[in-house]
Amino acid sequence: MIVFVRFNSSHGFPVELGLDASILQLKEAVAQRQGVPADQLRVIFAGRELSNDLTLQNCDLVQQSIVHIVQNPQKNSDKDETEDRAGGILKTLGKVPESLTRIDLSSSILPSLSAGLAVILDTEEPSISPPSEKSGAASYNSFYVFCKNFCQAVKPGKLRVRCNECKQGTLTLARGPSCWDDVLIPNRITGVCQSPKCSGTVAEFYFKCGAHPTTDSETSVALNLVTTNSRGITCITCTDIRSPVLVFQCMHRHVICLDCFHLYCVTMLNDRQFIYDPDLGYSLPCVAGCPGSLIKEVHHFRILGEEQYNRYQRYGAEECVLQMGGLLCPSPSCGAGLLPEPGVRKIVCEPGNGIGCGGYIVNENAAMQARWEEASKETIKKTTKPCPNCHIPVEKNGGCMHMKCPRPQCRFEWCWNCGVAWNRTCMGNHWFD
Repeated sequence: MIVFVRFNSSHGFPVELGLDASILQLKEAVAQRQGVPADQLRVIFAGRELSNDLTLQNCDLVQQSIVHIVQNPQKNSDKDETEDRAGGILKTLGKVPESLTRIDLSSSILPSLSAGLAVILDTEEPSISPPSEKSGAASYNSFYVFCKNFCQAVKPGKLRVRCNECKQGTLTLARGPSCWDDVLIPNRITGVCQSPKCSGTVAEFYFKCGAHPTTDSETSVALNLVTTNSRGITCITCTDIRSPVLVFQCMHRHVICLDCFHLYCVTMLNDRQFIYDPDLGYSLPCVAGCPGSLIKEVHHFRILGEEQYNRYQRYGAEECVLQMGGLLCPSPSCGAGLLPEPGVRKIVCEPGNGIGCGGYIVNENAAMQARWEEASKETIKKTTKPCPNCHIPVEKNGGCMHMKCPRPQCRFEWCWNCGVAWNRTCMGNHWFD
């Protein structure tokens, strides 16, 4: 196999070794190439210093993995002694940080640990047994990302860590992450950077696509609600058992397969039923309508595909403008968002940055000519009533007295006759009056 080595956080080069080669043999190969003693080299991969007796295979190194090797010629400094002492204590207590390739942040049954933790509430043991050392890292699909650079699809991801200061992967962790918050929220986990002339102590986590070789700068966004369906939970819509699945952040932790999630998103997008939240943006709740279940990481909607995701972003921007009291340019093929100043009666759709047509103008004369006739106003009064909750006009065109506000942010159910929330009395007395 080929291991790509970055030496002393500077130049990099490939090293070809057998799968059963040890870390000591890797050190010897690098030492011969660099002209340095092998016993002065330290091999660091995914936040952990690898010991000499480990093999490349049982370190979860896959083809073309990047490992960092640093040279520490002196071992008599206070820093080195402190690190060695701390490392010895951790090994004695059995708390050496586990390899990041074997950590599953979705296995916890304590949702309070992380607001973004994908949890399947099931106390049984996973139906898929953990892989053996011989099976390699390919069996560990603990993380999923959307690879937008190469795959354009949901793929297994690789969790990696680097020093927050020098941005090199030479930091050894004081402890491994135990929940999504440890990974997604900065400055939660510390460590010791082994790079020369760097004293960084803060870990910075990031994700890479695990389906193809990646460069140092190529990262992907983690889909923290997508997880391997190791317990065989059925999809809430099609009832099939698929993997991976998306687990909603509702109290019931409803599970949906990715195909059904794609269909759900496209359907809601076509009907303009996405919900605009000032903090989260344009999002969707659990497919079962569970309260407080809006998806917080909107990158999950990249599952829509590039074309539909671009439409999702456009609709979200339009909804944001409308929520801020603005309007959209009505000129054909424009639709730019306009935010008029209070009291301003003349608006120009100013062109700039490829947006705006320069043709939307409202002035006093146009405003006078565009007023509704009194007869039209009377028609509106007769055919609509304001929603008791959000006061938007709602039209009744036949049917029963049970009304439902069409505004996605409201959806209030009320009685056309009484103007109150729909109840059993309304249902019994004048449902079809």
